[in-house]
Amino acid sequence: MSKPLTLVSHLLCPYVQRAAIALAEKGVPFERVVIDLANKPDWFVAISPLGKVPLLRLQRPDGSEAVLFESNVICEYLEETQPGPRLHPEDPLARAEHRAWMEFGSAILGDLWGYETTRDAEVFEQKRLALAAKFERVEAALGAGPYFAGTHFSLVDAVFAPIFRYFEVFDDISNSHIFDALPKVNAWRHALAARPSVRNAVVPEYPQHLREFLRKHEAHLLELAQNRQ
Repeated sequence: MSKPLTLVSHLLCPYVQRAAIALAEKGVPFERVVIDLANKPDWFVAISPLGKVPLLRLQRPDGSEAVLFESNVICEYLEETQPGPRLHPEDPLARAEHRAWMEFGSAILGDLWGYETTRDAEVFEQKRLALAAKFERVEAALGAGPYFAGTHFSLVDAVFAPIFRYFEVFDDISNSHIFDALPKVNAWRHALAARPSVRNAVVPEYPQHLREFLRKHEAHLLELAQNRQ
C-alpha cells in the first residue's frame, strides 16, 4: 500500500492553497506538513530546488520518493493521475484557456505582494490600480457562474479562491473598492468562499496570521486603518 501524499505547506501561502483545494476537490487523502519559510528546516532545503512551497512528496511505484514543486505543476499532476471530478475541461482549446487564466491569477498575486507589503503610499496606490485593472479583465471573461466555467468547479477556481481570501482580510482593514463595480467577480468570490474545499484550505486562524504578517512588514494598509480611526 503506497504512502499518502504529503503537501509541504506554509500557513499563508496562496500557492499551497491551490494544491490543497485541488486535493480536496478530488477527494484525495493527504498529510500536511507546515514549515516556517523564515526558518527553513534543513530537510526542506535539501528537497526544494527553489526554496519555496508547496512541495508534494509522493511515492514512486518502486517505493522511492518523488518531490514535485511549483503549484501549477502539482495541480496538473493531480488532474492527470488522481480519481475524482475533472478540474480541467476536456476540450484542448478550453483547457489551454484555463491554463492561461491560471497564469493570470499568478500575475495578480505578483501585484498583491506589493499591495500587502509596501510601506509607501504611492506604491500602494499603484498596486491597487493595477489590481483593479486586472480584475476588470476577469469581470469581462466571466459568464453566468457561479464558477469560472459555469457550474463546474475548475483549477482556475482553485487559483483564484486564495486571491479572494486575501481581500476578506484586507478590505476589513481598509476597503480597496476594487470590486465595487464588478458584480460577476463579486458573485464568484462569494461562491468560492462558501465552498468546503476553499474554507478548509487554511487554518481557522488564517486572518490573525495574515494581520500579523502585515504588522511585521509595517504595511501601509495598516496605516490606512489607523487613519480611519
